[in-house]
Amino acid sequence: MTAPFVSKFNTIRALRDTVLVADMSFDARTMNSGIIIPNDNGTGSGIRPRWGRVYAIGPDQKLFRENQWVLVAHGRWTRGMEVEDAVGKHTIRKVDPKDILMVSDELPQDETMSDAINIAQKKY
Repeated sequence: MTAPFVSKFNTIRALRDTVLVADMSFDARTMNSGIIIPNDNGTGSGIRPRWGRVYAIGPDQKLFRENQWVLVAHGRWTRGMEVEDAVGKHTIRKVDPKDILMVSDELPQDETMSDAINIAQKKY
C-alpha cells in the first residue's frame, strides 16, 4: 500500500473571498452517556455540521480571520487535500463562506448530534 500524496508548500494563499479550513474532525465521538459513535462520515448519523480551523482566507474575505474556528453546514466543504507546510501536515478543505453557521476564537465542544438514521441499517 502506498502512502497518500502530500504536497509541500512554503505558504498557501487563498484567493478572492475563499475560506480554507483544516482540522475538521471525522473521528469517533463519545456521547455524554458513554456510548461511542464510530467514524460517522458517510452515514445518516454523520449528517451534521462540523467545526474547522480557518487555515487561510482570501483578500476579499472580511468576516473571518485565520485560526478562528468555524462551524460549517453539513457537506459544504470540498474533499481534503493533504499539504505540508512549515508547521506540519494538514488536510485543507475549501468551504463556502455563506455556509459557515458560527464562528469562535476557541475550539468549541462538539456536541452536535443527529437524530438521523442510517437507512441501510433500518429494518422495516
